[in-house]
Amino acid sequence: MLKNKNQIRIVSGTHGGRLIDTPKTKATHPMGERERSAIFNRLREDIPGRRVLDAFAGSGAIGLEALSLGASWVDFMEKHPKAIKTIQKNLVNLQLTDRAGIVRVPDGDYGIIIADPPYDNPQYDLVASLVAHLVPGGLFVLSHPESPEPPQFAYLELISDKKYAAAHIKIYRKK
Repeated sequence: MLKNKNQIRIVSGTHGGRLIDTPKTKATHPMGERERSAIFNRLREDIPGRRVLDAFAGSGAIGLEALSLGASWVDFMEKHPKAIKTIQKNLVNLQLTDRAGIVRVPDGDYGIIIADPPYDNPQYDLVASLVAHLVPGGLFVLSHPESPEPPQFAYLELISDKKYAAAHIKIYRKK
């Protein structure tokens, strides 16, 4: 059982079962456990040793899952001050500060990028710009609402497209 309504559980890896805080704001909304489980069950073998970008990080749950599964480094892309403080607190509580950073814009190249923009403002122009930071052969994961449909991404091949309640999870590989 969760400690309070502002906490969610890491679902897998070395920190599986640990509780993390979510920001006390309506500006962010953490991805559901079912969706995170589905993504990380699919990516489990691809994450170890990879540099990951958690775009629109919110609580940092996605990036923390990646670190729990062996990512070498995670950048949390976030601009909301309460969310940034929450990510910092979660990193300290899980003793992961030496493998992560918080950025406002992508910093370098990534083997995996996971983007979960707000569904009421999916910011597809910003999402599309992230592709430039993906290494060849890298994976790009997008969680999006049914409408509007995301754009076609140059240089990306769609390898998975699943629906979980209101969430559509697409996984692409960079050609």
